[in-house]
Order: sequence, then C-alpha cells, then structure tokens
Amino acid sequence: MQLTYWAEHAWLNAVDAADAADAADAVSAADAVVESGVAIEVSTADGRITGVRTGVEAPPPGAEILRGLTLPGLANAHSHAFHRALRSTVQVGSGTFWTWREVMYEVASRLTPDTYHALARAVYAEMALAGITGVGEFHYLHHAPGGRPYDNPNAMGEALIAAAADAGIRITLLDTAYVSSGLVDKHSGEPPNEHQLRFSDGTAEAWAERAAALKGAEHAVIGAAVHSVRAVPADQLGTVARWAADRGAPLHVHLSEQTAENDACLAAHGCTPTRLLADHGVLGARTTGVHNTHLTDADIALLGSSGTGTCMCPTTERDLADGIGPAPALQRAGSPLSLGSDSHAVIDLFEEARAMELNERLRSRTRGHWTAAALLRAATGEGHAALGWPDAGAIVVGGLADLTTVALDSVRTAGAGPGLGAETAVFAATAADVRDTVVAGRRVVRDGAHTLVPDVPSALSAAIAELRGG
Repeated sequence: MQLTYWAEHAWLNAVDAADAADAADAVSAADAVVESGVAIEVSTADGRITGVRTGVEAPPPGAEILRGLTLPGLANAHSHAFHRALRSTVQVGSGTFWTWREVMYEVASRLTPDTYHALARAVYAEMALAGITGVGEFHYLHHAPGGRPYDNPNAMGEALIAAAADAGIRITLLDTAYVSSGLVDKHSGEPPNEHQLRFSDGTAEAWAERAAALKGAEHAVIGAAVHSVRAVPADQLGTVARWAADRGAPLHVHLSEQTAENDACLAAHGCTPTRLLADHGVLGARTTGVHNTHLTDADIALLGSSGTGTCMCPTTERDLADGIGPAPALQRAGSPLSLGSDSHAVIDLFEEARAMELNERLRSRTRGHWTAAALLRAATGEGHAALGWPDAGAIVVGGLADLTTVALDSVRTAGAGPGLGAETAVFAATAADVRDTVVAGRRVVRDGAHTLVPDVPSALSAAIAELRGG
C-alpha cells in the first residue's frame, strides 16, 4: 500500500538515492532548495519513499498534510539517555567535567533494566518531539551494581532498544567497551573504580563475547564503541575495531574531550590519543570520533585522511566547559561532521547546529563558516550515515521515509518566508517549533503531540523521580 504526505514546503536534496550511493558527497549547498507543494509518496510495506513530486499546489485526496517546512528526519548521533536525569541538578554551583562526572556516577548507580527502559522511553519520546528520528546511544551501563552481570547479560542494552521502539524512533546501539579507569601502559590500565564496575566486562574480549549476542531489529542497528583511550588499554583497542569491522558496524569513540586525557596518553604512550587509535586500527570511514576537541594539526590530518567522522556536541561541550573543537579544520581535512545532544543539557538539534557555527564565530571573530544547508546536512544525512543508516537523511526516492516538519509561523520563525526556510530552521527555530515527525512513513508526532507516548513531560518526571527515590 502507498501513503502520500503533502508538505506545504520541503527542503529537498536534488539527488536520488538510487543514483548516488555517496549521496552526502554528491549534494552541494546549491543542490539544497526549498520547494512549495511537495507530494512525498511512501510505501507502507517498507517505509521508503517511492515518489517525490514538486509543484503540487493542493493536498491530493487522502494525503497526510504537513504544514510548515519539512526536512529529512534529524539524527542525534551521540546520546547517553540516563544523563537526561542530570538536567538542572548539575547546574547548581560550579566545578569541572570531573566533578560533574561524580554526579553522573550517582545517577548511574540507581538504574535497573526496568527503570532504564522507562527513562529512555521518555527521553526518546522527547527526541521525537524535537524532530529526531534516529539516535546513536553510546551505551556503557551494562551490569548490575558491583559489576555483576544480569541473568540476561544484555538486559540494559535490550531495554534501550525496546525503549526506542516504544517511542517510535530508530536506534543505533553503540555497545561500549569500558575496561579501565585510566591509562598505565600499552598492556594495562587502572582498575575500574566502584562506580565503573557496572560499565566493565573486564577485558575487550569479554566485551566482544557479550556484545555479539545483541540482536538488531527493523528499527535498531548494533554498533560498537571504545569509551576512550583511558578506558580501553592500547593492546585491546584492536579487539573492538576488529569486532566492528567483521560486522561492517559503526564504531564510535570519545576522543580528546579533555586535555587531561591527552596528557595521560602522552605520558603513557608518547603520542596523542588520535595517533594511538590510528596505530591500533580504530580510525576509518565507519568510525566517528565524538568531541575531537583538543587536537593537534597532525591529529586533524590523521582523522581527515582516514575519513573518520567527527560528532560535535556543542551544548554539552559548553555546559561542561570542555572547549570548542576545530570543526572547520576537521571538515576541510576530510572528516564528515555530525551532531549529538550527548548529556541532554538540552535536546535540540537546531541548537546544536546553530551552536557549531556561532561557537566558531566567537573563536574566529568571522561569520559564515557553514551555510544553513551544510549545517542541516550535519544534523540529517551525515548523522544518519555515522549511525549506519545511509538511506536516511534525504527526501529522495529510495530513501527512508523519515521526516521532520518545522512550523514557520511561530514567534521565532515567522516573517522570513519559506524561501529562507533552511536559514530559519538553523538560526531561529528550536525544538519547540517541531510540528510533525514521521519515521518509516509512520506519524510519530502529530501537531506537536506524541502519538505513542501521550504525556511525555509526565513520563520524564515519573522516570526521574523513581531514580531519586520518589
């Protein structure tokens, strides 16, 4: 069967997925245009776009109507779902990334598979309300307190996969190897502390055995992650890289988020974290470095020449006082850019895109480092590609029917006109302006209301209160 969506206005990438396997590379800024009256035909059998017709002045009979500017669905390429419970509580007083981490550990210590499912379902529903159709969940909370495996060793990961299904979005579960608490030498690391025992499988080999039992689903891709060079000893990095390579799976890694990580790596190995990852086969076109904040020129060249992606998380990086990463230099070197909400200080991919540009303006004191179209591609196609969904992120025949519609008549977005829709979305809109979200042709958000989770604020409040003991 076929369903038709009629978009009042749509931001289109003028490339057909059937004609360009590397669609993200094929689409230039000039190819991204706003068209009015766009009929998007969808197969309900596989949730893919079967037709895109422009110049359709009125909705065809029976069509679902999308009022505003319709974009490809947004990709949140880096998430820690349980960090949502930290919002506001970590804004009291001052401190550093390392003091923030202690509060994070306390929340992590209280989660069970059931409470994690409830929290993640609400968080992913919040993402859907923000126009996010796919999330990369960087998942390292594997075991019960003290490090004891659950009867089902993947109970926590499966809870996240189920939560995404319940919230109606796609997930890439980036199951994360986390072995040690700090660097010692190429063969060993500091033992996990009491909080990190829940994260650790003991060795990368044990991690690989457990992760191999995870099963994907229609809405779920299984990927891998190296938590960081401080959390996986150097001689075990190759185990994680080979696991991902054998499966053709996405591989992500926190990279040079803090200068302390760089200093420790130089002391233990005599090189930067980027060089260490390169030497052990971690970098490559299926790999994404998250943050990539404190890099040398040689690091940037290594990431770019290997095709390793960069996921910037500007709202978290500024919240944690991490610093501003060299995104323009990375992109020029050949590193594709994606965006994530990470700790969920806010969940708003428009703000992440806007912040990447505005942060660079503050640092360089010049404007216009990226076009609005380029920033939208980081928030859509590049993000989905980094998560192993190359068919998402563009409104094209053959692509996945994942759509986000932004109101053009709110107090933030009114006035500019649809021709400047991309600029309005990136530089004026917020998550609150998302009106509709469609995943695999299914309307998950309709007129600002979630169709599967009726009261998302209450679901969030209840899940977080449960973690705080009422």
